[in-house]
Amino acid sequence: MNNQTDIILQTETLCKYYGSGDNLVKAVDHINLQIRQGEFVSIVGKSGSGKSTLLHMLGALDNPTSGKVFLDGENIASLKADALSTIRRRKIGFIFQSFNLIPALNIWENIVLPLGLDGKPLDEAFIEDIIATLGLAEKKRSLPNTLSGGQQQRCAIARAIAAKPSIILADEPTGNLDTKTGDEVMALLKTSAKKYGQTLVVITHNEEIAQMADRTIMLADGRIVSDGIPSVKNRETGEVTAHEQD
Repeated sequence: MNNQTDIILQTETLCKYYGSGDNLVKAVDHINLQIRQGEFVSIVGKSGSGKSTLLHMLGALDNPTSGKVFLDGENIASLKADALSTIRRRKIGFIFQSFNLIPALNIWENIVLPLGLDGKPLDEAFIEDIIATLGLAEKKRSLPNTLSGGQQQRCAIARAIAAKPSIILADEPTGNLDTKTGDEVMALLKTSAKKYGQTLVVITHNEEIAQMADRTIMLADGRIVSDGIPSVKNRETGEVTAHEQD
């Protein structure tokens, strides 16, 4: 990376192993990566490549076997559960494939719930702006089971953004959506993350989603096998070229 001061996420020889001896599984194996503030990074790989395990450690949901994870310059890899919980609430927004909305709460209540749990003051104008950006203004008093899958995922996106986290981590966010709805949701997620200045890291097996990112990291057997931005087409020559990061 050219500018070290804007690195928001970094790992050093990060490892996550399970089992031992002949049963040893190296889910994440000596991964070194850097992600800049405001960057949209996709992490791709086959099932079992280690991408979800990596995301969980980046998001302070799991501790590594060895190595370091730096978030805003702080090594979070060895922090205790209470400290990790605080970091997750205040610095990281999560979006999962299954939406994880609370059925008994309406859309507005689902979005603001994490703020209440953390004792944060409610910035209603900011929340309203997010809801409008994601096209949910007419649905904010509706219960989740009355919404389409795409609307529920938009609610999950709004909830992730509402706490004004530095980073949004999304694990297969379009996995339960049809292709058209998934494309729409990803476009909104990218737009909203850019609008609010947030770093976006997305785990996906969808090549089209990966192509939307500023940079794509490919994993295989727990290791990074390529780290660059998607191929782009030269408008003048029509030639397809792949740009790699140093």
